Amino acid sequence: MTDARATVLGRVRDALALAPAPDTTIPRDYRTGRTLPDDERLALFTDRLVDYKAQVRTCTAARTAEVIAQVLDGLGARRIGVPAGLDEQWLGAYDGDVQQDSADIPAPRLDALDGVVTASAVGCAETGTIFLDGSPDQGRRALSLVPDLHVCVVDLSAVEVGVPEAVARLVPERPTTLISGPSATSDIELERVEGVHGPRTLVVVIRVDA
Repeated sequence: MTDARATVLGRVRDALALAPAPDTTIPRDYRTGRTLPDDERLALFTDRLVDYKAQVRTCTAARTAEVIAQVLDGLGARRIGVPAGLDEQWLGAYDGDVQQDSADIPAPRLDALDGVVTASAVGCAETGTIFLDGSPDQGRRALSLVPDLHVCVVDLSAVEVGVPEAVARLVPERPTTLISGPSATSDIELERVEGVHGPRTLVVVIRVDA
């Protein structure tokens, strides 16, 4: 270590030693416990998702497979990836190629898929955000970020009104991915570009009676 570097670091250590102990008390008085009737929560969640340019389909649990097949066929997705724990019945009406994901598959190979179908952990109606927590029916983060199409199934019963209520349902130790619409960014001229950091197309299938 050079003399100058040692001098600078020494002065930093001395300054830190003389500094008063920080107040580490963090206020947690968030607004919590908000609820809405199912129809209002669905309308709010749908409005936010559409505003983020996601496509939204609603269905009963019994029609999940039918709606997923309609979405995939309508978008020309003939080869899709799924997490290992996804309910097999959800793909019962789909006649394309289904590849079960695993950690042994290199992330770049996922780009060869037309899309991916996953479940979800929690939703937030106020922000139109979907939370994935890496559970077996949601898979690893790469699976939902690399393919160009993400079909995400959300149960209305798991959609909370606000962020504090949604976060309270999560397990902090799990790897959480937050999705608010398809991937998008803007260039220096504020032109919107989609699909840069994740799926270009997000389709949310909301099951209203699950």
